[in-house]
Amino acid sequence: MCGRLSQYRGIHDFVAALSMPNALANSVGDLPLERYNVAPTTQVALLHRQGNLLHADLVPWGWRPHGAKDRAAPINARVEKVAHGPFFRAIWPHRAITPIDNWFEWVDEGGPKKQPYLIRRRDGAPVLCAAIGQLPDTDEGPGEHDGFVIITADSAGGMVDIHDRRPVALTPELAREWLDPATPEERAEQMVLPQGEPAEAFGWFKVNVAVGNVKNKGPGLIQPVR
Repeated sequence: MCGRLSQYRGIHDFVAALSMPNALANSVGDLPLERYNVAPTTQVALLHRQGNLLHADLVPWGWRPHGAKDRAAPINARVEKVAHGPFFRAIWPHRAITPIDNWFEWVDEGGPKKQPYLIRRRDGAPVLCAAIGQLPDTDEGPGEHDGFVIITADSAGGMVDIHDRRPVALTPELAREWLDPATPEERAEQMVLPQGEPAEAFGWFKVNVAVGNVKNKGPGLIQPVR
């Protein structure tokens, strides 16, 4: 996963895709997000639970342990290692869903620039990406070390021709279980190891190379090109 995504629906559309009856503590706002070219280190709308309350917060994309200054903050975590590796040990229990409309990958097709592809669900529903992070606290609010990573797995089927890694996307039922604080960590690992929804659930097409510049923001970035 190359690290660019879109969130242009409103947070209530993403929450509706989860089919969760929980009360919502929403710090994101009610208007459509209208973000078509979201880059790492920027704030991304995230869903997480504290007790029975579902929270929608803006959290920086990327995280590293406090004091780990010798490397850039990763934005993704490999599903094969995330549950047992030491780097993410502190945030593995803190699960979240990153709801997105699509993500982008770049392919070298022999041209002067790599060709960007947009990847989204074929049925048009939001993509519910499994994530973990250091998340805002109900009582204390956002913290300076908050951040999150998206869990990724090996691509399969035709998707591997676009990129060898992809987000672990969960069905609404599994996403609700993933968010539930009562779900044991062992069960959470079992949920994401099968790599979430199959590659057949997704489609992709070429988009304008302008998406490669994070300064470009408009909805034209998600339109197919020949």
